[in-house]
Amino acid sequence: MDDVLVTGLGALSPLGAGTGAFWRGMHKADTAPTRVPDPLAHMDRPLMYLVPEADLPDGPEEQDGLPLGRGSRFALAAAREAVADAGLAALPGPAALPGPGERPEAKGLDPRRVAVALSTGMGDTDLHEGWWTGEAPASGRWAPPFPLASVVGGWFGAQGVNTCVSNACAASGYALSVGADLIRSGEADVVIAGGAEAYSRVALACFNRLGAIDPERCRPFAAERRGTVFGEGAAVLVLESATHARARGARTVYGRLAGAGWSCDAYHATAPEPSGEQIERAMREALREAGAGSGAESGSGGLGFVIPHGTGTERGDVVESRVLDALTPRTPLYSVKALIGHTGGAAGAFAALAASLMLHHRTLPPNVPVGEQDPECAVRLPSGSAPMTGAYGLVNAYAFGGNNISLVFGEAAA
Repeated sequence: MDDVLVTGLGALSPLGAGTGAFWRGMHKADTAPTRVPDPLAHMDRPLMYLVPEADLPDGPEEQDGLPLGRGSRFALAAAREAVADAGLAALPGPAALPGPGERPEAKGLDPRRVAVALSTGMGDTDLHEGWWTGEAPASGRWAPPFPLASVVGGWFGAQGVNTCVSNACAASGYALSVGADLIRSGEADVVIAGGAEAYSRVALACFNRLGAIDPERCRPFAAERRGTVFGEGAAVLVLESATHARARGARTVYGRLAGAGWSCDAYHATAPEPSGEQIERAMREALREAGAGSGAESGSGGLGFVIPHGTGTERGDVVESRVLDALTPRTPLYSVKALIGHTGGAAGAFAALAASLMLHHRTLPPNVPVGEQDPECAVRLPSGSAPMTGAYGLVNAYAFGGNNISLVFGEAAA
Protein backbone atom coordinates (compact mmCIF):
# COMPACT_ATOMS: atom_id res chain seq x y z
CA MET A 1 0.00 0.00 0.00
CA ASP A 2 1.38 3.40 -1.04
CA ASP A 3 2.44 5.81 1.70
CA VAL A 4 0.39 8.99 2.10
CA LEU A 5 2.82 11.90 2.25
CA VAL A 6 2.35 15.49 3.38
CA THR A 7 3.94 17.59 0.63
CA GLY A 8 2.44 21.03 1.26
CA LEU A 9 1.19 23.11 4.17
CA GLY A 10 -0.91 26.25 4.41
CA ALA A 11 -2.30 28.23 7.33
CA LEU A 12 -4.19 31.33 8.30
CA SER A 13 -4.51 31.60 12.07
CA PRO A 14 -4.66 33.95 15.05
CA LEU A 15 -0.85 33.91 14.77
CA GLY A 16 -1.01 35.52 11.32
CA ALA A 17 -0.87 34.46 7.68
CA GLY A 18 1.28 31.51 6.65
CA THR A 19 2.94 28.48 8.18
CA GLY A 20 6.03 30.54 8.97
CA ALA A 21 3.99 32.77 11.29
CA PHE A 22 2.39 29.67 12.79
CA TRP A 23 5.74 27.99 13.56
CA ARG A 24 7.18 31.19 15.04
CA GLY A 25 4.06 31.60 17.16
CA MET A 26 4.37 28.04 18.43
CA HIS A 27 7.82 28.90 19.78
CA LYS A 28 6.86 32.30 21.15
CA ALA A 29 4.03 30.63 23.13
CA ASP A 30 2.38 33.94 24.06
CA THR A 31 -1.22 34.47 22.94
CA ALA A 32 -4.51 35.65 24.39
CA PRO A 33 -8.10 35.93 23.16
CA THR A 34 -9.73 39.28 22.46
CA ARG A 35 -13.26 40.62 22.56
CA VAL A 36 -14.98 40.06 19.21
CA PRO A 37 -15.61 43.36 17.37
CA ASP A 38 -19.30 42.60 16.91
CA PRO A 39 -21.80 45.13 18.30
CA LEU A 40 -24.46 42.40 18.27
CA ALA A 41 -22.45 39.99 20.41
CA HIS A 42 -24.73 40.41 23.43
CA MET A 43 -23.27 37.67 25.61
CA ASP A 44 -21.37 37.39 28.87
CA ARG A 45 -18.03 36.26 27.42
CA PRO A 46 -17.61 37.44 23.81
CA LEU A 47 -14.00 36.19 23.70
CA MET A 48 -12.19 34.56 20.80
CA TYR A 49 -8.76 34.06 19.23
CA LEU A 50 -9.20 35.99 15.98
CA VAL A 51 -7.19 36.20 12.78
CA PRO A 52 -5.39 39.59 12.91
CA GLU A 53 -7.14 42.30 10.94
CA ALA A 54 -3.99 42.91 8.86
CA ASP A 55 -3.94 39.27 7.74
CA LEU A 56 -7.58 38.91 6.69
CA PRO A 57 -7.84 37.78 3.04
CA ASP A 58 -8.60 40.53 0.55
CA GLY A 59 -11.40 38.62 -1.16
CA PRO A 60 -12.61 37.06 -3.23
CA GLU A 61 -16.05 38.29 -2.29
CA GLU A 62 -17.75 35.79 -4.58
CA GLN A 63 -17.12 32.83 -6.87
CA ASP A 64 -19.20 32.05 -9.95
CA GLY A 65 -21.67 34.69 -8.82
CA LEU A 66 -22.20 33.26 -5.33
CA PRO A 67 -21.08 35.29 -2.31
CA LEU A 68 -18.32 33.79 -0.15
CA GLY A 69 -18.21 34.07 3.61
CA ARG A 70 -15.27 34.34 5.98
CA GLY A 71 -14.83 30.55 6.23
CA SER A 72 -14.52 30.03 2.48
CA ARG A 73 -12.07 32.92 2.15
CA PHE A 74 -9.96 31.46 4.98
CA ALA A 75 -9.97 28.06 3.28
CA LEU A 76 -8.91 29.53 -0.04
CA ALA A 77 -6.05 31.46 1.54
CA ALA A 78 -4.67 28.37 3.27
CA ALA A 79 -5.19 26.17 0.20
CA ARG A 80 -3.31 28.61 -2.03
CA GLU A 81 -0.33 28.53 0.31
CA ALA A 82 -0.42 24.72 0.63
CA VAL A 83 -0.61 24.18 -3.13
CA ALA A 84 2.25 26.60 -3.75
CA ASP A 85 4.29 25.01 -0.96
CA ALA A 86 3.78 21.59 -2.58
CA GLY A 87 5.19 22.98 -5.83
CA LEU A 88 2.12 21.92 -7.79
CA ALA A 89 1.82 25.30 -9.50
CA ALA A 90 5.39 24.89 -10.75
CA LEU A 91 4.47 21.91 -12.95
CA PRO A 92 4.45 22.55 -16.73
CA GLY A 93 1.97 25.31 -17.38
CA PRO A 94 1.72 28.76 -15.77
CA ALA A 95 4.89 29.58 -13.88
CA ALA A 96 3.23 31.28 -10.93
CA LEU A 97 0.38 30.51 -8.59
CA PRO A 98 -2.79 32.14 -9.93
CA GLY A 99 -4.44 34.95 -8.10
CA PRO A 100 -8.03 35.18 -6.85
CA GLY A 101 -10.51 34.02 -9.45
CA GLU A 102 -7.89 32.28 -11.62
CA ARG A 103 -7.37 28.55 -11.97
CA PRO A 104 -4.06 26.67 -12.03
CA GLU A 105 -3.63 24.78 -15.30
CA ALA A 106 -0.87 22.51 -14.10
CA LYS A 107 -0.36 20.25 -17.12
CA GLY A 108 0.97 16.91 -15.99
CA LEU A 109 -1.30 16.84 -12.95
CA ASP A 110 -4.45 14.96 -13.93
CA PRO A 111 -7.36 17.03 -12.53
CA ARG A 112 -9.50 13.89 -12.42
CA ARG A 113 -7.15 12.48 -9.79
CA VAL A 114 -7.07 15.56 -7.57
CA ALA A 115 -9.59 15.55 -4.71
CA VAL A 116 -10.63 18.00 -2.01
CA ALA A 117 -11.68 17.01 1.52
CA LEU A 118 -12.28 20.01 3.75
CA SER A 119 -14.21 20.45 6.96
CA THR A 120 -15.99 23.08 8.97
CA GLY A 121 -18.40 23.35 11.85
CA MET A 122 -20.14 26.59 10.90
CA GLY A 123 -18.96 27.21 7.32
CA ASP A 124 -20.10 30.52 5.84
CA THR A 125 -22.71 31.07 8.54
CA ASP A 126 -21.54 34.69 8.81
CA LEU A 127 -23.36 35.40 5.54
CA HIS A 128 -26.60 33.99 6.91
CA GLU A 129 -26.20 35.80 10.22
CA GLY A 130 -25.77 38.97 8.19
CA TRP A 131 -28.96 38.33 6.27
CA TRP A 132 -30.84 37.73 9.50
CA THR A 133 -29.74 41.11 10.83
CA GLY A 134 -30.12 43.12 7.64
CA GLU A 135 -26.42 43.07 6.70
CA ALA A 136 -26.64 41.12 3.44
CA PRO A 137 -23.55 41.01 1.21
CA ALA A 138 -23.53 43.20 -1.87
CA SER A 139 -24.44 40.29 -4.16
CA GLY A 140 -27.80 39.75 -2.49
CA ARG A 141 -27.79 36.15 -3.78
CA TRP A 142 -28.39 33.25 -1.42
CA ALA A 143 -25.38 30.98 -0.85
CA PRO A 144 -25.05 27.55 0.80
CA PRO A 145 -23.55 27.54 4.30
CA PHE A 146 -21.02 24.75 3.66
CA PRO A 147 -19.39 25.41 0.27
CA LEU A 148 -15.72 25.21 1.33
CA ALA A 149 -14.70 22.08 -0.59
CA SER A 150 -16.52 23.11 -3.77
CA VAL A 151 -15.01 26.60 -3.56
CA VAL A 152 -11.46 25.28 -3.25
CA GLY A 153 -12.08 22.53 -5.79
CA GLY A 154 -13.55 25.03 -8.24
CA TRP A 155 -10.59 27.38 -7.84
CA PHE A 156 -8.05 24.59 -8.35
CA GLY A 157 -9.97 22.72 -11.01
CA ALA A 158 -10.04 19.50 -8.98
CA GLN A 159 -12.27 17.03 -10.81
CA GLY A 160 -11.98 14.20 -8.29
CA VAL A 161 -14.03 13.89 -5.11
CA ASN A 162 -14.92 17.26 -3.56
CA THR A 163 -16.45 16.75 -0.12
CA CYS A 164 -17.11 18.90 2.94
CA VAL A 165 -17.11 17.06 6.28
CA SER A 166 -19.05 18.62 9.14
CA ASN A 167 -19.26 16.31 12.16
CA ALA A 168 -18.43 19.05 14.65
CA CYS A 169 -14.99 19.28 16.26
CA ALA A 170 -13.68 15.98 14.85
CA ALA A 171 -14.47 17.07 11.29
CA SER A 172 -11.04 17.97 9.96
CA GLY A 173 -9.52 14.82 11.44
CA TYR A 174 -12.12 12.87 9.50
CA ALA A 175 -11.43 14.95 6.36
CA LEU A 176 -7.73 14.10 6.53
CA SER A 177 -8.56 10.43 7.04
CA VAL A 178 -10.96 10.51 4.08
CA GLY A 179 -8.17 12.06 2.00
CA ALA A 180 -5.75 9.31 2.99
CA ASP A 181 -8.36 6.66 2.14
CA LEU A 182 -8.91 8.20 -1.32
CA ILE A 183 -5.18 7.90 -2.00
CA ARG A 184 -4.76 4.39 -0.59
CA SER A 185 -7.78 3.11 -2.51
CA GLY A 186 -6.36 4.46 -5.77
CA GLU A 187 -9.10 7.06 -6.25
CA ALA A 188 -6.75 10.05 -6.07
CA ASP A 189 -3.09 10.98 -6.37
CA VAL A 190 -3.39 14.32 -4.58
CA VAL A 191 -5.88 15.50 -1.97
CA ILE A 192 -6.19 19.05 -0.69
CA ALA A 193 -7.35 18.36 2.87
CA GLY A 194 -7.92 20.28 6.09
CA GLY A 195 -10.44 22.57 7.70
CA ALA A 196 -11.56 26.15 8.21
CA GLU A 197 -13.60 27.92 10.86
CA ALA A 198 -14.61 31.54 11.26
CA TYR A 199 -16.32 33.65 13.89
CA SER A 200 -19.99 32.83 14.23
CA ARG A 201 -22.19 34.91 16.51
CA VAL A 202 -24.61 32.01 16.88
CA ALA A 203 -21.93 29.47 17.84
CA LEU A 204 -20.32 31.74 20.40
CA ALA A 205 -23.68 32.71 21.88
CA CYS A 206 -24.71 29.06 22.20
CA PHE A 207 -21.55 28.14 24.10
CA ASN A 208 -22.06 31.18 26.31
CA ARG A 209 -25.56 29.94 27.11
CA LEU A 210 -24.08 26.53 27.92
CA GLY A 211 -21.68 28.20 30.37
CA ALA A 212 -18.82 26.59 28.43
CA ILE A 213 -16.63 29.64 27.72
CA ASP A 214 -13.62 30.27 29.94
CA PRO A 215 -13.53 33.86 31.25
CA GLU A 216 -9.77 34.23 30.64
CA ARG A 217 -8.32 31.99 27.92
CA CYS A 218 -8.23 28.42 26.66
CA ARG A 219 -6.54 26.47 29.50
CA PRO A 220 -6.54 22.73 28.72
CA PHE A 221 -5.65 20.51 31.70
CA ALA A 222 -5.38 23.50 34.07
CA ALA A 223 -6.78 23.28 37.59
CA GLU A 224 -8.74 26.52 37.13
CA ARG A 225 -10.10 25.89 33.62
CA ARG A 226 -13.72 26.92 33.17
CA GLY A 227 -14.48 25.87 29.62
CA THR A 228 -13.04 26.50 26.20
CA VAL A 229 -12.41 29.62 24.08
CA PHE A 230 -12.91 29.48 20.32
CA GLY A 231 -10.37 30.36 17.65
CA GLU A 232 -10.68 30.88 13.92
CA GLY A 233 -8.60 30.27 10.82
CA ALA A 234 -7.78 27.55 8.31
CA ALA A 235 -5.18 24.81 8.05
CA VAL A 236 -4.70 22.87 4.81
CA LEU A 237 -2.38 19.98 4.01
CA VAL A 238 -1.57 18.59 0.57
CA LEU A 239 -1.70 14.81 0.85
CA GLU A 240 -0.05 12.88 -1.96
CA SER A 241 0.74 9.29 -2.81
CA ALA A 242 4.43 8.51 -2.45
CA THR A 243 4.52 7.19 -6.01
CA HIS A 244 3.08 10.42 -7.43
CA ALA A 245 5.33 12.60 -5.25
CA ARG A 246 8.45 10.73 -6.39
CA ALA A 247 7.41 10.84 -10.04
CA ARG A 248 7.03 14.61 -10.05
CA GLY A 249 10.02 15.27 -7.77
CA ALA A 250 8.18 16.79 -4.81
CA ARG A 251 10.62 19.23 -3.21
CA THR A 252 9.55 18.85 0.42
CA VAL A 253 8.02 15.97 2.35
CA TYR A 254 6.95 17.00 5.85
CA GLY A 255 5.97 13.52 6.94
CA ARG A 256 3.49 10.68 6.44
CA LEU A 257 -0.10 10.26 7.50
CA ALA A 258 0.68 6.79 8.76
CA GLY A 259 -2.44 5.71 10.65
CA ALA A 260 -6.01 6.61 11.53
CA GLY A 261 -8.61 5.29 13.96
CA TRP A 262 -12.31 6.19 14.15
CA SER A 263 -14.83 5.39 16.86
CA CYS A 264 -18.06 6.64 18.43
CA ASP A 265 -18.93 6.74 22.13
CA ALA A 266 -22.64 6.04 21.42
CA TYR A 267 -23.19 7.52 24.89
CA HIS A 268 -24.43 11.13 24.95
CA ALA A 269 -25.00 14.02 22.56
CA THR A 270 -22.39 16.25 24.23
CA ALA A 271 -20.78 14.59 27.26
CA PRO A 272 -17.74 12.32 26.93
CA GLU A 273 -18.16 8.66 27.88
CA PRO A 274 -16.53 8.47 31.35
CA SER A 275 -14.38 5.36 30.83
CA GLY A 276 -12.75 6.65 27.65
CA GLU A 277 -13.09 3.19 26.09
CA GLN A 278 -13.85 4.46 22.60
CA ILE A 279 -11.20 7.19 22.47
CA GLU A 280 -8.68 4.58 23.56
CA ARG A 281 -9.91 2.30 20.79
CA ALA A 282 -9.36 5.06 18.20
CA MET A 283 -5.84 5.75 19.50
CA ARG A 284 -4.88 2.09 19.52
CA GLU A 285 -6.19 1.56 15.99
CA ALA A 286 -4.26 4.58 14.65
CA LEU A 287 -1.05 3.47 16.36
CA ARG A 288 -1.50 -0.11 15.12
CA GLU A 289 -2.09 1.01 11.53
CA ALA A 290 1.00 3.22 11.67
CA GLY A 291 3.14 0.44 13.12
CA ALA A 292 3.95 2.67 16.07
CA GLY A 293 3.34 0.03 18.75
CA SER A 294 0.93 0.32 21.65
CA GLY A 295 1.88 3.91 22.32
CA ALA A 296 3.91 3.17 25.44
CA GLU A 297 7.09 2.72 23.44
CA SER A 298 9.16 5.88 23.17
CA GLY A 299 12.56 6.72 21.78
CA SER A 300 13.92 6.90 18.25
CA GLY A 301 11.33 4.55 16.75
CA GLY A 302 8.38 5.23 19.01
CA LEU A 303 5.93 7.97 19.84
CA GLY A 304 7.58 11.37 20.15
CA PHE A 305 4.61 13.52 21.13
CA VAL A 306 0.83 13.75 21.43
CA ILE A 307 -1.31 16.69 20.33
CA PRO A 308 -4.41 16.11 22.45
CA HIS A 309 -7.97 17.16 21.84
CA GLY A 310 -8.11 18.75 25.33
CA THR A 311 -10.31 21.85 25.06
CA GLY A 312 -10.40 23.10 28.65
CA THR A 313 -13.70 21.47 29.58
CA GLU A 314 -13.95 19.87 32.99
CA ARG A 315 -14.82 16.28 32.12
CA GLY A 316 -13.32 15.97 28.66
CA ASP A 317 -9.79 16.86 29.76
CA VAL A 318 -9.88 14.36 32.64
CA VAL A 319 -11.14 11.46 30.50
CA GLU A 320 -8.53 12.05 27.77
CA SER A 321 -5.75 12.49 30.36
CA ARG A 322 -6.53 9.16 32.01
CA VAL A 323 -6.41 7.31 28.70
CA LEU A 324 -3.19 9.02 27.64
CA ASP A 325 -1.56 8.33 31.00
CA ALA A 326 -2.36 4.64 30.61
CA LEU A 327 -1.62 4.29 26.90
CA THR A 328 1.22 6.76 26.30
CA PRO A 329 2.92 7.29 29.69
CA ARG A 330 5.78 9.81 29.79
CA THR A 331 5.03 11.01 26.24
CA PRO A 332 5.09 14.83 26.08
CA LEU A 333 1.95 16.70 25.01
CA TYR A 334 1.75 19.83 22.91
CA SER A 335 -1.51 21.78 23.23
CA VAL A 336 -2.45 23.66 20.05
CA LYS A 337 -5.67 24.88 21.69
CA ALA A 338 -3.76 26.63 24.48
CA LEU A 339 -2.04 28.54 21.68
CA ILE A 340 -4.89 29.49 19.31
CA GLY A 341 -8.06 28.34 21.06
CA HIS A 342 -10.52 25.71 19.94
CA THR A 343 -10.94 26.07 16.19
CA GLY A 344 -13.92 23.70 16.04
CA GLY A 345 -14.19 21.98 12.67
CA ALA A 346 -10.60 23.01 11.86
CA ALA A 347 -9.07 21.81 15.15
CA GLY A 348 -7.86 18.46 13.85
CA ALA A 349 -6.30 20.12 10.80
CA PHE A 350 -4.43 22.64 12.94
CA ALA A 351 -3.19 19.77 15.11
CA ALA A 352 -2.08 17.91 11.97
CA LEU A 353 -0.33 21.05 10.70
CA ALA A 354 1.51 21.42 14.00
CA ALA A 355 2.45 17.72 14.00
CA SER A 356 3.83 17.97 10.46
CA LEU A 357 5.95 20.99 11.37
CA MET A 358 7.23 19.34 14.54
CA LEU A 359 8.23 16.19 12.65
CA HIS A 360 9.84 18.22 9.87
CA HIS A 361 11.89 20.35 12.27
CA ARG A 362 12.31 17.51 14.80
CA THR A 363 11.52 19.99 17.57
CA LEU A 364 8.90 20.15 20.32
CA PRO A 365 7.92 23.79 20.94
CA PRO A 366 7.09 25.03 24.44
CA ASN A 367 3.50 24.87 25.63
CA VAL A 368 1.64 28.08 26.38
CA PRO A 369 1.52 28.41 30.19
CA VAL A 370 -1.96 27.57 31.50
CA GLY A 371 -1.33 27.88 35.24
CA GLU A 372 -1.32 25.13 37.84
CA GLN A 373 -2.10 21.75 36.30
CA ASP A 374 -5.10 19.74 37.44
CA PRO A 375 -3.84 16.78 39.51
CA GLU A 376 -6.48 14.65 37.78
CA CYS A 377 -4.81 15.40 34.44
CA ALA A 378 -1.53 13.52 34.86
CA VAL A 379 -0.01 14.40 31.49
CA ARG A 380 3.31 16.04 30.56
CA LEU A 381 3.05 19.60 29.26
CA PRO A 382 6.67 20.72 28.76
CA SER A 383 7.27 24.44 29.27
CA GLY A 384 10.45 24.56 27.19
CA SER A 385 11.47 23.67 23.66
CA ALA A 386 13.23 20.33 23.18
CA PRO A 387 14.51 18.04 20.42
CA MET A 388 12.05 15.37 19.35
CA THR A 389 13.13 11.85 20.25
CA GLY A 390 10.43 9.68 18.64
CA ALA A 391 9.52 9.05 15.03
CA TYR A 392 5.74 9.52 15.36
CA GLY A 393 3.19 12.02 16.60
CA LEU A 394 -0.36 11.21 17.72
CA VAL A 395 -3.21 13.67 17.04
CA ASN A 396 -6.63 13.42 18.73
CA ALA A 397 -9.90 15.13 17.78
CA TYR A 398 -13.26 14.51 19.46
CA ALA A 399 -16.72 15.96 18.93
CA PHE A 400 -20.30 16.24 20.06
CA GLY A 401 -22.18 13.11 19.15
CA GLY A 402 -19.32 11.02 20.51
CA ASN A 403 -17.34 11.22 17.26
CA ASN A 404 -13.68 10.37 17.84
CA ILE A 405 -10.67 10.23 15.57
CA SER A 406 -6.97 9.72 16.14
CA LEU A 407 -4.30 10.21 13.50
CA VAL A 408 -0.66 9.18 13.59
CA PHE A 409 1.89 11.16 11.60
CA GLY A 410 5.33 9.73 11.01
CA GLU A 411 8.66 11.00 9.78
CA ALA A 412 9.21 10.95 6.04
CA ALA A 413 11.15 7.91 4.84
CA ALA A 414 14.80 8.62 4.12
